[in-house]
Amino acid sequence: METRIDDWILEQEETIQAWRRELHQIAEVGFCEYETTHYIIQQLEPLNFTLHTGRSVMDDGARFGVPHADELRKHEQRALEHGVPQTLMEKMKGGFTGVVAVLETGRPGSHTAMRFDIDALPIEEDTTEDHLPAKAGFHSLHNGMMHACGHDGHTAIGLANAHFLATWKEHLSGTYTLIFQPAEEGSRGAKAIVEKGWLDGVDYFLSGHLGIRSQPVGTLISGATSILATTKIDATFTGKTAHAGMEPHKGKNAMLAASTAVLNLHGISPHSDGETRINVGRFEAGSGRNIVPGDAVLQLETRGESTNENAYMKTEAIRRLEGAAHMYDVTLDYQIVGEGLAAETDAYYIEKIPVVTSSSRYVQTVKESMALNGSEDVTYMMRHVQNHGGKASYMIFGSQLAAGHHHKQFDFEEGALYVAVSAFAHIVVHN
Repeated sequence: METRIDDWILEQEETIQAWRRELHQIAEVGFCEYETTHYIIQQLEPLNFTLHTGRSVMDDGARFGVPHADELRKHEQRALEHGVPQTLMEKMKGGFTGVVAVLETGRPGSHTAMRFDIDALPIEEDTTEDHLPAKAGFHSLHNGMMHACGHDGHTAIGLANAHFLATWKEHLSGTYTLIFQPAEEGSRGAKAIVEKGWLDGVDYFLSGHLGIRSQPVGTLISGATSILATTKIDATFTGKTAHAGMEPHKGKNAMLAASTAVLNLHGISPHSDGETRINVGRFEAGSGRNIVPGDAVLQLETRGESTNENAYMKTEAIRRLEGAAHMYDVTLDYQIVGEGLAAETDAYYIEKIPVVTSSSRYVQTVKESMALNGSEDVTYMMRHVQNHGGKASYMIFGSQLAAGHHHKQFDFEEGALYVAVSAFAHIVVHN
């Protein structure tokens, strides 16, 4: 059976590559993955999974940072024009994208869940010959949206795993739940899936990521450690505009408030118990050189080695935002638009994965662990499973990268897709 797994993957390589490239062309940002969801359903419908879509996938109140209704409608109209059926769009309307696919083998056994994120980033993709997707003709067809983090590959890996499970069903037992998750970027979608109950009763949970740091194809990291907790905050300062020459005293300068906040945010003392991070990534203010700016917007994030350290950073960040607003007599409105927990792969998987993948022809080198030092909202799923007695892993699939994650020229080696599919398959048959 071990040999047959990789023989099967070899036969599927062209199909897996095609899935990845077709998904790359329809890149969509979080909660707007309408075409992507339709594509996933089309690939899964011939299989013997029970498919769940629309509001059955996520708890409405637990979603973070859902785009404004006008923005959602724009993406919904685009998806309709590109062939998404009206009946499916009615189910997804309002940002209820994603798919949960459940396979019941009919034999008693454990419950295994897997997560594959499906969203892209708000980046205009490079279209020069230096960028393989452009050179090979599969760059994003959606302006201002690009798969610059490998989630097109993750979705293709998920589709391949679904086909593997369907093909191998008679050799398996228990229940398998595949989660095609919207809005991972910004840590916005996972909690809503957990709150809907999809991780309840799960014994084993598998997830992973392509790339992260450039490593040879064939390299598998059994489990990421040091996945940082994070909070994403949007802050709006509202003052009063005024003529900068004739009536400067009548203005209330929101730009100065925001500027003060930026400096003070980056001055938060590190926590002694563990690593902490803060970054203001976006600052918008002002409308003209002779106008006292009455509005300013900041987008920022905090991170912490544990949920406790991140809570400290979040509290201090909000205190500084409020202090800056008070100093300049402007109002502050802030929203938590994303949040992720700290988590680590269970020792169970760090020890087990090198053993069960040793017969894989695709997995050449296994490293037990790697400190991620970044954030991922899959941690909500990992922690939920772990807190209820299950085991969870977050693997890394090695690839050399054309450019760093979230860059307009980001690309990975497609051979890493087959390594990931082989790893998932070998782990599944040994659970």
